[in-house]
Amino acid sequence: MSHTVMIQTQVRDAVAVAAACRRLQWPSPREGVHRLFSGEETGLGVQLPDWRYPVVCDLAQGTLKYDHFGGRWGNPGHLAMFQQMYAVEKASLEARKRGQSVTEQPLTDGSIRLSIQVAD
Repeated sequence: MSHTVMIQTQVRDAVAVAAACRRLQWPSPREGVHRLFSGEETGLGVQLPDWRYPVVCDLAQGTLKYDHFGGRWGNPGHLAMFQQMYAVEKASLEARKRGQSVTEQPLTDGSIRLSIQVAD
């Protein structure tokens, strides 16, 4: 039986954040206080390509804090790539913890179809 699921992602898992960064070949995330234009934020900082300031993951709240000045200080497409890859990595980690197999299929629009085989 096949089911389609839509996921609204909250970023709460440091392992999945690190896996997403590795997969995208971006620098490893750093825990700590990170400078943004409007001040400082504490959390897991991810430096996206060509972004002036990092994206800070507040794992306790599941939120991302960032300042890209409407795209002038960073390409919003990179943020979308990070969120997508985080969701893929987190879903894959959770499925594998349960002994389920995971396959990925890249789609022409840049999205990824993730299939998880659940035992009957």
